[in-house]
Amino acid sequence: MSHDLSNRPADRRAGFARWLQGRDCTDCWKAARDQDSASKEEWLAAKRAEEQQAATDWAKQFGMPPLDGPEKALAWGERSRHQLVTAAYSALVTEGSWDETDWAVVEDTIRAVTRAGWWIDQRDADGTDLPELLDAATCDDIGTENPFR
Repeated sequence: MSHDLSNRPADRRAGFARWLQGRDCTDCWKAARDQDSASKEEWLAAKRAEEQQAATDWAKQFGMPPLDGPEKALAWGERSRHQLVTAAYSALVTEGSWDETDWAVVEDTIRAVTRAGWWIDQRDADGTDLPELLDAATCDDIGTENPFR
């Protein structure tokens, strides 16, 4: 592919021409991007499936209730909850000074927060912040056994 370099200042033409030599033409770049995109999507789908299975297994193991919310947010919320809670346990109990009794109090609150959107909103939070975040959860975030609320 040819490029018109006449609109570039004379002192910048040579450098730009060298830069262009190392690049694919637009059509080749788009083809490579589209090809890479498919493999990235496959990789991402496999990673999400693996994360989802880990979150599902973890929820069963620790008796976590199902989350509430729109269907398309449930899986993301479950993955977010799993990642944040395991990070919190690691930071506070495994590496920190908490014991299992301290954690049990937090774990009860974790079970009470059933809105998937709340967990998604906290997905980038540090594990050590989880107790404070749970304290700030509102009644809209906390589930209830009453189906008529």
